[in-house]
Amino acid sequence: MGEDIMRIGDAAAAAGLTPRALRYYEQQGLISAARTPSGYREYGPREVRRLRAVRELLDAGLTIGDVRSFAHLLDTASVGETLPEHPGVGGPALCAAAETVIRRRLAELDERIVRLSELRDRLAERVGEPLRGLRASLGRGPDRAARTVMRTAAVRGAGRRVGG
Repeated sequence: MGEDIMRIGDAAAAAGLTPRALRYYEQQGLISAARTPSGYREYGPREVRRLRAVRELLDAGLTIGDVRSFAHLLDTASVGETLPEHPGVGGPALCAAAETVIRRRLAELDERIVRLSELRDRLAERVGEPLRGLRASLGRGPDRAARTVMRTAAVRGAGRRVGG
């Protein structure tokens, strides 16, 4: 085995993962490993870099499915970077596939934040605790995105009765 080639336990440790997580990522199509004639997985620096990128993207809030949708581009990321760049473009320009997925995930997270804030406010009202939701912050001049999220939530919730 070459100096840079690692077995699953060493590669997992180098990427900050467990061997079980590494096997799961392989099963999900996020990584592939070379195999020895006896069936042992072997990983090199490129695979470890890819595993670190996958871990960072998942830690940032993306799902396995999100990462899988642009996993084929992870190896185009510069060393030390997580996200793939536009092919042929210098600098940190994000590739379109990754940017689309990330923007969709951000919108979904914004919607969840609004829903959770509404739920928290309803529960707080029932126990007499002050409201801390996004609606309470509207008087402090929220940015355009927050206003859009709030309008979307208001339209969706217009037909619902609270406490019914």
